[in-house]
Amino acid sequence: MCPAKNSGDRPHESRRPSAGYGRGLSPVFFAVAITLACALPLVANATPSFQEVKSAWRSSDTILLDRQRAPLQHIRTDKTVRRLQWVALNEISPALKAALIASEDQRFHEHSGVDWKAVGSAAWSNSTAKNQSQRGASTITMQLAGLLDPELHPALGRRNLGQKWQQMGAARDLEKRWKKHEILEAYLNLVTYRGELEGVDALSRGLFGKAAHGLNGREAAIAAALVRSPNSPAAKVTERACGVLRSQGESCDGLPTQVQLILRGAYGTSRASSAAQDAPHFGRLAIAGAVASAASAASPVSTTSHATISSTLDGDLQRFARIALQRQLQDLAGRNVEDGAVVVLDNATGETLAWIGSSGSYSRAAQVDGASAWRQAGSTLKPFLYAQAISEGRLTAASLLDDSPAELATATGLYVPRNYNNGYRGLVSVRTALASSLNVPAVRTIVMTGTESFAHTLRGFGLTSLKEAGDYYGYSLALGSADVSLGELTEAYRRLGRRAQIGSSGIVPEEPRGAVISKEAAFIIADVLADNSARLPTFGPNNVLETPFWSAVKTGTSKDMRDNWCIGFSKRYTVGVWVGNASGLPMHDVSGVSGAAPVWKEVMLHLHRAVPKADRLPPEPPPTLLRERVTFAPEVEASRDELFVPGSARRQIAAAPRAARAAGIAYPTDGMIVAIDPDMPPARQRLRWQLHGPASTTLELNGKPVARESLWFPVPGKHVLALKDSGGQEIERVRFEVRGAQILKMTACATHAALGCGALR
Repeated sequence: MCPAKNSGDRPHESRRPSAGYGRGLSPVFFAVAITLACALPLVANATPSFQEVKSAWRSSDTILLDRQRAPLQHIRTDKTVRRLQWVALNEISPALKAALIASEDQRFHEHSGVDWKAVGSAAWSNSTAKNQSQRGASTITMQLAGLLDPELHPALGRRNLGQKWQQMGAARDLEKRWKKHEILEAYLNLVTYRGELEGVDALSRGLFGKAAHGLNGREAAIAAALVRSPNSPAAKVTERACGVLRSQGESCDGLPTQVQLILRGAYGTSRASSAAQDAPHFGRLAIAGAVASAASAASPVSTTSHATISSTLDGDLQRFARIALQRQLQDLAGRNVEDGAVVVLDNATGETLAWIGSSGSYSRAAQVDGASAWRQAGSTLKPFLYAQAISEGRLTAASLLDDSPAELATATGLYVPRNYNNGYRGLVSVRTALASSLNVPAVRTIVMTGTESFAHTLRGFGLTSLKEAGDYYGYSLALGSADVSLGELTEAYRRLGRRAQIGSSGIVPEEPRGAVISKEAAFIIADVLADNSARLPTFGPNNVLETPFWSAVKTGTSKDMRDNWCIGFSKRYTVGVWVGNASGLPMHDVSGVSGAAPVWKEVMLHLHRAVPKADRLPPEPPPTLLRERVTFAPEVEASRDELFVPGSARRQIAAAPRAARAAGIAYPTDGMIVAIDPDMPPARQRLRWQLHGPASTTLELNGKPVARESLWFPVPGKHVLALKDSGGQEIERVRFEVRGAQILKMTACATHAALGCGALR
């Protein structure tokens, strides 16, 4: 026999079952094996180096790194195994190392890969044992050789003589090339412990809920027992763990209960996880982006290795924003609100600094990414509407709009917008209408710009969810009837802020894609959104939107209080917050200013703790902007200095007389379909024309004059209504259709005999 450095043996109860490592093999085989081992070199496959094995190792998680390259989120990407981080030997509990050696390979530090003493002992025991568990003689090094070389894996749970011989050769080769501490470290990181748990990090976190360095003696004994047979029942694991403890002179009192609790918690589903769980939703987006990049030849994968993805997120800010959101939801307890999201962007670079997709434990749908989900935008779209109207020369910040009840005819019927508080203020300036978020003036503005033109502007700012034509959304688009995501909406505000700050120190110009907004109009809108005085009518003094540095901000609340928003930017950052329910359920009396705004302000204050004074001051206006002192007639607002785009400056703003307003047809609208109800009396279904402009205009229906004030019975068929001026020139023409039963058509013939039935067919 080749000499061993130590002839001691370990107790029988702590020995590893052979599992094919010598079961049924006669003493003759071992005698021949020992002789050949001493006389001939063993042949084994090329042995990789320790560094090659460590470098090839991959976690089942992909790790999202923050901008400081600190782990921010672990995302499970390999569903076949649960493998976490590679743990260095000096970071593994000494108790686990001692328990493993006591259980698996007592002479680990003395032998050269094969424990010939144990081989002989196992051969003798297995040849004489009857109806007892047979003993094996595989060392930790031999087991590691089997883990490294798939060809050494036993078929149907046991190795043949050739595999056994190759395993011995591989073990001896490992011992020549590797250091003992490298062998032990690799084994602890590669061996399977239970179920899908592979490696010491997954074991310690999955079974014991702690890092590998924190395992105590009992936990280490249980772990060593699981190495023998990973999926043994609790009783068998207890028996083996107790053997390890006794071999170390420890008591087994209470061990069965502890084993049962541990295995019950881990069996079937692994509890293995990493402490870095700060950006689950952004992590999924990053992985999806990396996969898409890998499929594109033009865009390389943005990963530093197979297991890590770099990001621009700020880990400290990410955690702060999540806590701020959760704290606000605590304050809203009892108002039926449990979800929220926060997005923070760097204005200069466009980098995402924080992405909170959910309130986490406060939500019953924590996996839903509230920052990517489409929600009704509410009043957050108004700044873009007014920016377009100012850029096109239709309005100025001082222009007066009528905040009074309105009934607008549409193809689907009358649209009756109302303000948030159901009150009206009469004539108001654009500055007041936007800053105080009045609804009716915004609707009157979209009537000027047109719905399709406004939809085009929103798409130009990056709101990709607006896939339909403007008429699909109608005038309610001014009030945010379209669905948007917080991520895209925050980016749209960043672009608006960037456009507003062209020419300011430290700001690089950026043209919004496809947008028609001038830098002058964008600056005026930013100035309005930063004007706390203009917010007073709706938000009052000392409101939550006011900050000790320059910032422009807008709130929004969707129909039935299902969503509320607060989006705004400073010179450095843009912050967007959404609060609501992932289920779509309405909140109870929660508006943008009471729901999302407190989170927005807290995050903004945190961001500007150390911002230089120059970046806290208002940006300089573009040199082309004009500033004039304006007065209002009637004096609906106090005189003030106002900003104007070139060519639009006025010193006095007066409301136009009603007679001077442009003539047009308000009802019916072009393309409208009128449906006749057969159950209603015909006399109750007459239509009244609605016109605006001077009374000198005339109407023609299907080429024949009709009275401006007449009540017209809706005749089935297609019709053309034309409005003409006093000289007979056509001002506007609308086409509409009436649908109804034939009997009603005949009634109409009798009612409108002057038109002639033939004209109605």
